[in-house]
Amino acid sequence: MNSDHLTFSPPPRAQPAARSTPQIPPGVEYHRVLAGDKRRIGRGILAIVLLVAGLFASNLVVAVAAAFVDAQMGRTNPTFGGTDYTPLYHSANLLSIALLIPWSMLLQRWLYGVRGPSLHSVTSRFRFDVFGRALLIIGPVWLVLSLVGVIFLPLTQAAWSNAALLAIFATTLLLAPLQSAGEEYGFRGLVFRVAGSWGRGPRTALVVGVLVSSLVFMVAHLSSDPWLNVWCFTLSVSLAVITWRTGGIEIAVIIHALNNTLTFLLLTVLHADQNAAMERSAGSHSAALLIPCAAVVAIAALVWLRTRKTGPALTTHPDPHPARL
Repeated sequence: MNSDHLTFSPPPRAQPAARSTPQIPPGVEYHRVLAGDKRRIGRGILAIVLLVAGLFASNLVVAVAAAFVDAQMGRTNPTFGGTDYTPLYHSANLLSIALLIPWSMLLQRWLYGVRGPSLHSVTSRFRFDVFGRALLIIGPVWLVLSLVGVIFLPLTQAAWSNAALLAIFATTLLLAPLQSAGEEYGFRGLVFRVAGSWGRGPRTALVVGVLVSSLVFMVAHLSSDPWLNVWCFTLSVSLAVITWRTGGIEIAVIIHALNNTLTFLLLTVLHADQNAAMERSAGSHSAALLIPCAAVVAIAALVWLRTRKTGPALTTHPDPHPARL
C-alpha cells in the first residue's frame, strides 16, 4: 500500500449537548398546557402558595416604601395606620399587583419548565387584534355599568388638593390596567393552568381549574362582605371561561381593567373618600353588585355561543426557537 495516499483526519469534535427546552404541547386548550403524565399536585400547590405569597410580599415592600416617603412629607397613609389616601399609597397598591405579571411567568418557567410568554395565549403572544376588538365592544357597555355601579358605592366626600387629584387620575390611567393584568396573569393564567393540570380528563380539568382559580382569587381579596365575595367569585369564573374559550387572557384583561380603571377614575372625579369606597368588611357592599355579576356572566355566555362551532382555541405546533425569560 502506498503511504502517499493515506490521509489522516482529526477526530470529530464532540458537539455540546443541546439544551432540552420544554415546548408548548400542540393541540391542547389554554388551561392544559401544564398537564402531563403526572398530575404533580404538590408542585401545583407550591406554585399557588408562592404566587399568593409573592403578591402580599410585593405589596408589603412597595407599600411600606411609599408609606415611608409619605411620612417624610408629613402624611400618614393606611399602611402606617393613617387615613391619608395619598397618590403614593394609590400607586404602590396598583404597582405591587402589576408585578404578578413577571412573577407568574417566572414561577411557570421555574416549576414547570414552560416559558413565561405562553401565559399570554395559545399562540404564546399577546393578541392585540383580539384585545382591540374586545375593547371596542365591551368598553362602552362597561362604562355605562360603572356609571350605574358607582351610585351604589358607600361614597363620602373627602378634601383633596388639585395636585393630589391629578396625580391619582394620572397614576390610575397608567397603573390600573397593569394591576388588572397582573391579577389575570396570576389567577386566570398560572393558577388556572396549575389546577387544570390536576384533572385526568378535559372536563374534570376545566371544572377543577375554574373552581380552584376562582376560590383562590376570592380568598386573596380578604373580604368578609358576602356580596363582594359573590362578585369576586362570579367575575373569576366568568373570566376563566372566557380565557378557556378564546385561548388567552386578552378579553379577561379588558374586562378587569375596564372595571378597575373606570371605578377609580369615577371616584376621583367625584372627590370621594377612596378609603371608604374600597372597604371590604361585612356590610360594606350590597346586592347592587349582582348587576356587574349579570353583565360578566352574559359576556361569558356570548363568547361561548360565538365559539360553539369552533370550540375552544388550541395551541399550535411547538415553537422551534422558544424565547427565554
